[in-house]
Amino acid sequence: MQNKVILLVEDHPDDEELTMRALKKNNIMNEVVVARDGVQALEYLFGTGAYAGRDLSAMPQIILLDLKLPKIDGLEVLRRLRADDRTKFLPVSLTSSKEEQDIVKSYQLGANSYVRKPVDFQEFSGAVQNLGLYWLILNEPAPERVPV
Repeated sequence: MQNKVILLVEDHPDDEELTMRALKKNNIMNEVVVARDGVQALEYLFGTGAYAGRDLSAMPQIILLDLKLPKIDGLEVLRRLRADDRTKFLPVSLTSSKEEQDIVKSYQLGANSYVRKPVDFQEFSGAVQNLGLYWLILNEPAPERVPV
């Protein structure tokens, strides 16, 4: 069975470290690929730039996507993912503030979930545990080729 990769798109080192600690604490040992802005995320997903030649048949099991990113923000990354047949069914969980307009726009663009970044580590760790259980173990991903 292929290793289920997590793509973490996060520009803040403290939030990246918090996420990595929460994954480890919950025994989620999947490979984590980190992109620090929207451009890096799109390059990884579409095999361009620094990721040219990457095996595109190995897509992440889930994308943890921060909303507020440099270069290209999380909403634009999500818009581009949903517009491409290769990535339109990838599970995407957006993380950010509790601004209602961000939540609404995220779901309008096709986010699978929206997690507010709590400040408390225990609360965040619990959210990561639930995300891991659902998206990495229970969820049945879309087939690679979806019949039309």
